[in-house]
Amino acid sequence: MDNPSKISEAGVEYSLGEFDGKNVLYDFSKILIYLDVKGKLLFGNKFKIHKKDKKILLQLCSYFIRDEESCRKYNLDIEKGILLSGPVGCGKTSLMKLLRYIVPLQRPYEMIPCRNVTFSFNHLGYKTIEEYGNNKFFCFDDLGVEPPGRFYGKDLNVMGEVLLSRYDLYVQSKYKIKTHATTNLNAEELEERYGNRVRSRMRELFNLIAFDRESADKRR
Repeated sequence: MDNPSKISEAGVEYSLGEFDGKNVLYDFSKILIYLDVKGKLLFGNKFKIHKKDKKILLQLCSYFIRDEESCRKYNLDIEKGILLSGPVGCGKTSLMKLLRYIVPLQRPYEMIPCRNVTFSFNHLGYKTIEEYGNNKFFCFDDLGVEPPGRFYGKDLNVMGEVLLSRYDLYVQSKYKIKTHATTNLNAEELEERYGNRVRSRMRELFNLIAFDRESADKRR
């Protein structure tokens, strides 16, 4: 890619800012135009960027484009992953699917529904924990509402174990292995679901970015 500030979609070129030969000087208004176009291509014409979400989007975009000054302002650590929380239907999953497209040169992450991780464990056992405790970048979707894990009569909090594995990977790797997640739960509910130890590791793994609890369900 000769100019990382420009992205083509369906034969149309979109600019995300200016490229000076070394760095992209991003323009948030241009990023929003591109995200709106890409969102419609991915999710259909009903998709739109809501004015109320611009503050959240500014934080997320600052993180993904690695804007250190803005990240300091929002208290975001570029080396950590993102935990995007908010009520059902506020658009968390769509945004995490969408935002990876503004940084095509960065290492991509795979979106994995947490229920799929549990179903895999129930079928394959501990091999599943190893599979997600590897060097890939993941975004675990809908953390905290997955069904219980059970393999050969033994119960396991599967996503809790996966997060502990991801934490070990994060602290041991020279180039931080990123883990992202979306959740409908608040901090207290997450601690109740996974326990104090996992919640403590999550603080080190993730930057928390939260939608307002009153955010409307955009799927209606």
